[in-house]
Amino acid sequence: MPEQNAVPEQNAVPEQDAAPERQAASGRTTPGQSGQRLRVVGVSGSLHSPSKTTALVRAIIDALGERVPVEVHLIELSAVGHGFSGALRRDQLPAELEEELVRIEAADVLVVASPVYRASFTGLFKHLFDFVGQYALVGKPVLVAATGGSDRHALIIEHQFRPLFGFFQALTLPLGVYASDSDFTDYEIVSPEVTERISLAIDRGLPLIRRLQPVSDYVTEW
Repeated sequence: MPEQNAVPEQNAVPEQDAAPERQAASGRTTPGQSGQRLRVVGVSGSLHSPSKTTALVRAIIDALGERVPVEVHLIELSAVGHGFSGALRRDQLPAELEEELVRIEAADVLVVASPVYRASFTGLFKHLFDFVGQYALVGKPVLVAATGGSDRHALIIEHQFRPLFGFFQALTLPLGVYASDSDFTDYEIVSPEVTERISLAIDRGLPLIRRLQPVSDYVTEW
């Protein structure tokens, strides 16, 4: 269910955001080696701020940052979604949205989430990824998450998110994270089960992230 309108909050920045943001590059890094920071890009498909979905993305990134050095950039569609209005091709997007797409394509890891809306992710979430290069996410680890009004919507992760990122040939990590409205109080996660799920999702995903290697250009010719 879409989240209720609320008074907009200031764009809070996680502590690890304080590190200078690296310019996006076309090459992949090998994270976790020689102090290399993991370039993590979070995408919240919520159309509201404050947002439970954004809070979930932040919680996942914070938990990941407790295990490995990270460099974080968070994209909130509630803040940038208006820039997609009327754009049918990528070259019609404003420069600031092109920069966001480049960050997604250059990330070492994506943490993506959306509230359940009409049995799927929000339209703007899908529209954002419609502009991402078809082969830009090949082999990229993606941790998927979602929020909804009740646990009945939890299968969105398996039936919507995984097929989408399967098209991109991305590496969706073994466990996704779903949280319902009752798992939050004042846009903060209060459910021990969700917190445990986040921890387990990261534990299961880190071995795959650490084995990340650059992908051959041959893949783009398939």
